Amino acid sequence: MLPWTTYEAMYDAATSQPEQFWLEAAQRITWKQAPVSACRTRADGWHDWFPDATLNTCHNAVDRHVADGRGGQAALIWHSCATKERQVVTYRELQGRVAGFAGGLRALGVEKGDRVLIAMPTMIETAIAMLACARIGAVHVVVFAGYAGPELARRIDSVAPKVIIIASCSFQGQTTIPSQLALNEALAEAEHKPQACVIVQRATCPAQLLPERDHDFHTLEQSAPAEPVMLRSEDPLYILHTSGTTGHAKGIVRDNGGHAVALALSMELIYGCEPGDTFFTTSDLGWVVGHSYGVYAPLLSGCTSVIVEGGASASAIRALCHEHEVKCLFTTPTQMRLMRQESRNLSGAILPALARIFVAGEYADPTLLEWARSYFCKPVVNHWWQTETGWSITAHFFGLPEREPVALMNDIGRPAPGFRPEIMLSIPGEQCGEIVLSLPLPPGCLAGVWKDGAIHVPAAYLDETGQYYRTFDEGMIEASRAVHMLGRSDDVIKVAGRRISGVQIEKIIAAHPEVHACAVVATPDELRGQRPVAYVVPNSGVEGRPSSEEIIGRVNHALGRWIGLKEVRFVKHLPTTVSGKITRKRLLVS
Repeated sequence: MLPWTTYEAMYDAATSQPEQFWLEAAQRITWKQAPVSACRTRADGWHDWFPDATLNTCHNAVDRHVADGRGGQAALIWHSCATKERQVVTYRELQGRVAGFAGGLRALGVEKGDRVLIAMPTMIETAIAMLACARIGAVHVVVFAGYAGPELARRIDSVAPKVIIIASCSFQGQTTIPSQLALNEALAEAEHKPQACVIVQRATCPAQLLPERDHDFHTLEQSAPAEPVMLRSEDPLYILHTSGTTGHAKGIVRDNGGHAVALALSMELIYGCEPGDTFFTTSDLGWVVGHSYGVYAPLLSGCTSVIVEGGASASAIRALCHEHEVKCLFTTPTQMRLMRQESRNLSGAILPALARIFVAGEYADPTLLEWARSYFCKPVVNHWWQTETGWSITAHFFGLPEREPVALMNDIGRPAPGFRPEIMLSIPGEQCGEIVLSLPLPPGCLAGVWKDGAIHVPAAYLDETGQYYRTFDEGMIEASRAVHMLGRSDDVIKVAGRRISGVQIEKIIAAHPEVHACAVVATPDELRGQRPVAYVVPNSGVEGRPSSEEIIGRVNHALGRWIGLKEVRFVKHLPTTVSGKITRKRLLVS
């Protein structure tokens, strides 16, 4: 049970006595050598959490739950939207499969500190590969299964993996995409050559194994089981590439100890989950949400995790929540918009076990959140985090008995423990500016970036003083500590010397009942510097759209004519990343 009854008591404890706060939080984890100090400054100025303490993340996520009597409980439940396959794996079964595959990796020469690149869709075997690496101290690097050869080659050269693991195919919708061709092309182009490749054979599209290179995944699972290797808290657990806040792709490094402590605390404090509860994230395991809340956080907490391959429809998500008595659903605003569109032909969801829904990954406008609350008849909240942080910077705290003010529910919440946001003003006198985080960042955040075989902290992440982490997100902070997000720093539009966030305009447009999705970007204006242009996806297709004048009138009425919105472009869809985020930079204005 959490020792605090209010948000203020919790946050003040983390701020005024951080050493005591985090050492107490660390008691949620089983250690070989328990931590005696919480935080230590490194030679490069960054920070290690629980230095010199030892643990194994896989033991904490799997073995200890079997020892505690949870062996028969479902650990992972997998559904494929493409093949309609499903699989349930108990903690005891997971322990055996992970230990066997870890032994197979060791037989291929994988040792502590070696990188293992995993290019697979969301499957049970993907999670097994991740946990097997954690078991023997190898560093897993999960990448998008759909990468073409050249992009996969860049990831290979970035981390120099000893072993590469793929599935024989993935799916785009219902279309089968063989994977071996991209692997062959990547290996021909990459300078680094792995010692071995491992392939999960799928019945839909089996691959022809090359005798000198390829090994069958399920055969390796039958290897002599490997016991967990004790690691230092600061040893790397994984590398996850992101195009993130500073441009080109970066390999974010996550540690073992701080990561385990932060995620275990978050499950109880933010999501209100207890051992035995069922947690469902619609994220691909290749993204940070899939890492944190598809695999590690639920398993570290003794919960059941539901994972899906492919885009799940509104009816499929409802069915999964009902069938598996899901307590918490974690999805994206993009997925929620698709659910809203599909739900016109569905009655309201009746899901007694579902307690709450969380969205993250991009901004969720209040209209979307209100629709979801009405449809599910459950609390639906947004929260803010980044690949670099690994868990929520700001959130709503369902593990506390205190209920939050209703006014907070439409925004991204208040800071999680250890995050100390401030506003870096670019224009004196304004209330909004870039949100920066005072160092040190709390446990669970990046340990650095992987480059040339070592961990570095790029200067681009820090402000000029070196005392703050730059989020590159703009917003404002109220006296109540509530954080209001305006958007990415490069999404703020500067009209005649005044700043307006594209998100503020999008909120108003999205409230129109005939708008499915929208994005607002800046275009140069000779007189005023910049002006906004709106891209709108109507609910009923481009033909049955609302008028440009109607949308412009709504914006002018809400914000004023000074905004200068004169152009509305109706489109069938918005460009997105493979993880579903709208890529506004691709909305080029002629």
